[in-house]
Parts: sequence; C-alpha cells; structure tokens
Amino acid sequence: MGLFRRNKNNNKPLLGQILDLVPRWLLESCIKKHQSDKGCSKYKTYDQFVALTFGQLNKCYTLSDISTGIGVCQSFIMDLGLSQSPARSTMSDGNKKRTWKVYESLYIKLLSHYDKVLKKDNHRTIIQEIKDHSIKLIDSTTISLCLSMFDWAKFRTAKGGIKIHTCFDDALQIPDLINITEAKTHDSKGLGQNVFPKNTIIVEDRAYFDFALMLNRIFAQNIFVTRIKTNTDYTIIKELELPIDKDQDILKDEIITLSGKKAIETKINEHDLRLVTVYRAEDNKVIHIITNNLDWTARTIADLYKKRWDIELFFKAMKQNLQIKTFLGTSENAVKSQIYVALISYLLLELINRTIAKKVKTFSNFVEKIRVCLAFYLSIEYVCNQVNEGAKKVINQNKIIFKPDLFSQ
Repeated sequence: MGLFRRNKNNNKPLLGQILDLVPRWLLESCIKKHQSDKGCSKYKTYDQFVALTFGQLNKCYTLSDISTGIGVCQSFIMDLGLSQSPARSTMSDGNKKRTWKVYESLYIKLLSHYDKVLKKDNHRTIIQEIKDHSIKLIDSTTISLCLSMFDWAKFRTAKGGIKIHTCFDDALQIPDLINITEAKTHDSKGLGQNVFPKNTIIVEDRAYFDFALMLNRIFAQNIFVTRIKTNTDYTIIKELELPIDKDQDILKDEIITLSGKKAIETKINEHDLRLVTVYRAEDNKVIHIITNNLDWTARTIADLYKKRWDIELFFKAMKQNLQIKTFLGTSENAVKSQIYVALISYLLLELINRTIAKKVKTFSNFVEKIRVCLAFYLSIEYVCNQVNEGAKKVINQNKIIFKPDLFSQ
C-alpha cells in the first residue's frame, strides 16, 4: 500500500509516462550532436534530463529536494529508467559542465515532432481575414539575478539579469524560437532572427519599434504590427473611413509616412504605412498601432495587436508554475539548461492538456494536479479526467482499529 504501489494496469509512475513522451531516439540524436555524454560515466544526459524535469514538475527549489524526491524509493528510481538516484554534488557538476545546447536542440526537435498535434488542438482565436497566415508574437521577459553569484549575466552596475527573447507561434500556441541573453541586450536585437518567410505577420510591442528592423521586414515581405512611439514624427497622407455601425473602439485609420530625421536616414520614409488608433476599454487607454499592411480592415489590425496577450499569458504561466526564477546553479550552463527543460516541460504539459484532458482547465490547476500525482502509478488519462478535488468516500471500509501512538505511556 502507499504512494509507490504499482497499479496492475500501469507499471510506471506518472513522471515516467510523461518522460516517455520524449522519444529516446530523439534525445539520443541531440546527445550525439552536442557530444553531451562525452567523458561522462554515471550522470549522463538522460539522468540530468530526468532530474531537471522532476525539479520542474515537482517545483523543487534545491538540488537536495530533487535528490531526495527521486531517491525515496528504489522502484521509483528503476521505473524512471535510472540505475541510481542522483546525488546533489553530481547534479551540481553536471549542471555546470554539460552544455545547455543539448536541451535547446531537444526542445526544437520536440516542437517539430508534435507539430501537427499541437496545431490541431490549439484553442486559439482565429481572425477570419488572415486565417491562413502565419502569425508570430514577439516579446521578452527579464529575470533578475544576483550579480555577485551570476557574474556572467551583467545588467547594470550592481545588478545582474537575463532576458528571455521569445517568438510565440500563434498556430502552435507555444514558442518556436527562444534566445537567452544578458538583460542589457535590447529587445529589437535579442532574438537573432529578425525576418521570417514571406507573408508572415509579426506582432510586437513598441520596444521593437526600430526603423532598420521595420525596413528589413518590408523587404522580406513580412507584415509587422506594433505600437508607434509617442515622439515619432509622421505625415498623414489620407484618413480612411470607418464603419458607422460597428467597431466603435477604433477611433482613427490613417495612411502615413514617417518624416523624422532618422526615418529619412534609413529611407523608411519612402514607404507608406498605416496608423490605427484604438480605444482599449479594459485599461481606459488609447493606443496607436502601426503596420505596413494597407489592405486589411482596421478591425483585423486591432485584433492582431490584441493577440499579444497570448505571449503575456505564456510568460505568466511559466513564472507561476515552473522554475525559471529560482535557479539550481549559477553557471550559464546551469541557468540555460534549467530554462530549456522548463520549456520542454511546458510543451509536454500543453500536449497532455490539449489531447488527453477532456475538459479544458486553467494551466495552473492542471499543473497542480500533475504535481500532486507525479509519483503515483496512475495513468495520464486517469489523472487528467478522473482525479478531482473534493471529499472522497472509501467504499467497503473495514473497521479501523486505533493503536496507541508512539508517545503513549
């Protein structure tokens, strides 16, 4: 009886079943590519991946928590595919020395492997006028670090930090491009990939309002949708008519050219652009959205910019439910490995929640259920659809005989 008792229909704990969603051949291809097991006799890449995934899903704050949690029962260790539970010092060395790039590659390969499944069950909001376009939402989130401990992550004179530059694919409803840099790296230069295939729509905040970047996207035939900076000089060429009986939140729709000194220097002033002014009732703000598309309705432009909320929700879900703010090591390898394993964990959780769970649940409630059941020998389907909160009555309960407690006289 107890936590680690095997169900006769299931010979792996929930964690083992989640790990099985990562094909072993796929992980082996990443290990081979980055030689991440070279010179390693015991704590190999798979062992580290299991330990870091356990740490993410069980929300462990220290290496000792992971070591204790995995090592509490021999059958649990064996059923995770390990020959022994990891020691704290062994994990510390592995986190410091093993390249984080093996997990970056694994994340990208898993995205490709589950591409069709993720796109089929994405629960996204579709904008009809552009339903066949690829949409990328781009933003970054900053995580503060102690500079004396993370001396490679310089931010300001007395502060350290990293920035996670993220390209969130609307069809997948998950990031398909991540770049982790020092926090001082400007958003417009942080992602590495600035242009995308023809007709890709790129939605960004005004931190990415950069004339050279916008011009590159025009030449690549990308469509950008972003907020214009308040001090930007421009000339109104034409004011477009707005519908009379609908879209009352749209205040203006104008064709403009940028006319400032820098606009002239970069020659973006030679291109007509669109400026859509929208009233945002939820926070009583007026926002000005600039785009190089002159044909779509103002409603489509406004709804595209509203999609930015999806990437904000992703950052919130990661920070609240997974471990990307408290780190298990101070080296660059340790920090980046932990972040990429968090992304892999997020991908696997989303995959389960979208395809196996019959009722749509909030991500935080779903993750909490997984966390509680992580070491139980219960099927993923049972955990997703049968485990619920509330009182449970024991059927055919035998009479309980109370024995004196340990401290009774």
